[in-house]
Amino acid sequence: MSSPILGFVGVGVMGEGMCRNLLQKCGLPVHVADVQAENVARLAAQGAVASSVRALRETAHTVFLSLPSIDQVEEVCLGADPLVAPGGSVKTVVDMSTSDVPRTRALAERLAALGVRFLDAPVARSREAANNGTLLITVGGPADLFESVAPWLRCMGSDVIHCGGVGAGQVVKIMNNMVLLSTVNALAEAMAIAEAAGVDKALLASVLRLGSADSFALKLTGERLATDVFPEKLFPTAYALKDLKLALGLAQASGITATVAQATATLLDAACARGYAMNYYPVIYRLLRKE
Repeated sequence: MSSPILGFVGVGVMGEGMCRNLLQKCGLPVHVADVQAENVARLAAQGAVASSVRALRETAHTVFLSLPSIDQVEEVCLGADPLVAPGGSVKTVVDMSTSDVPRTRALAERLAALGVRFLDAPVARSREAANNGTLLITVGGPADLFESVAPWLRCMGSDVIHCGGVGAGQVVKIMNNMVLLSTVNALAEAMAIAEAAGVDKALLASVLRLGSADSFALKLTGERLATDVFPEKLFPTAYALKDLKLALGLAQASGITATVAQATATLLDAACARGYAMNYYPVIYRLLRKE
């Protein structure tokens, strides 16, 4: 019996490192598809098989997705030239994107009607963690399917956690990002206030690390905030806003007023309007500082 072929769709900022780790560690063929041919070419040079969504439909057993939003996930899975179709080879889809929860659950039902099983497995931590295989992966879906796919997920993440049924992985990831983004908003405010009061931002960041305000958010973004350097090709403001809107949607559906998250979303939206949509999201500091 031949080994199953794994597919990976979406090898951009996060997906490339994730796919590379899967390729190097899983011991199985990995076929890769992306709208950017150069992204596929880099992985093909390391042993992956260049492919397409159409080709994966006929060759891959389990397909991992790392895409910008649920819009692209739905289009890839069930769009005009779909990954999943009657008589195709795909048996399991694992969505590692950060996606809308109700639409994720609806997609899982549509795939189940076609005989295809589904896990949501969004990732947390940085691009560096994606490259190093040390992501946090929160997974939603049937326990037996999680157990069968988990060894491949552990090629990409150091912490792989089953959170419950379909959609639960997304809920946990979205809450993680809500807390992170709101914390970075507070850090940006602190930097702006301290600077206006005559205190060096780098000094503030170093002192905060020594006290009860220390956090992963500070370690991740403190240097960028202190130096006012917010490059592109890191987690951009537009993506951060998308994730926070997902959190606010969950809050609204739950009847909970998320005051802090709403304030952070308003600031991210304003940063996008100021031309910072593709800059690293702590750029919100520039809207807070005293000119």
